[in-house]
Amino acid sequence: MRLFYVHEQSAESPKRSLFLAGPSPRGHGEYDWRKDACAVLSHIGFGGTVYIPLPRDGMFRGNYDHAAQIEWELEHLEKAGVIAFWIPRNLKTLPGFTTNVEFGRFSRSGRAVLGYPHSATKMRYLHYIANLDGVQVYHNLEETLVAAIEKIADQNY
Repeated sequence: MRLFYVHEQSAESPKRSLFLAGPSPRGHGEYDWRKDACAVLSHIGFGGTVYIPLPRDGMFRGNYDHAAQIEWELEHLEKAGVIAFWIPRNLKTLPGFTTNVEFGRFSRSGRAVLGYPHSATKMRYLHYIANLDGVQVYHNLEETLVAAIEKIADQNY
């Protein structure tokens, strides 16, 4: 499995790739669900590329370039074979407002999978849109990632 973090570039555009979309921690001690996601992907033997829209050390610095962050994310959302949206929404620590926009932008792409725990708040609208657009919905991180990998395999890359 190859991991690419924000601002890191890969020369190729691998179709056996997965973008881990969802709310990002902004401070010390906030839940970074992507670490769990990478552990799950490793455990189930995913051999593709994973795009992670966080700095490699997990910390955004005060002087970070917001426009460059957005450009990297949009480029890699387009490049990814599948976009796995995991939204453990907590309005105080992981609100996921940007994630809402990204989901709306890519829900009709045929490349999205949506997951969120039952405890996540304010998810009814996204779930409704997922149903309209034929996006699979799960409530467990591992099931979400397995579905994303199966979607990659179904695309016959």
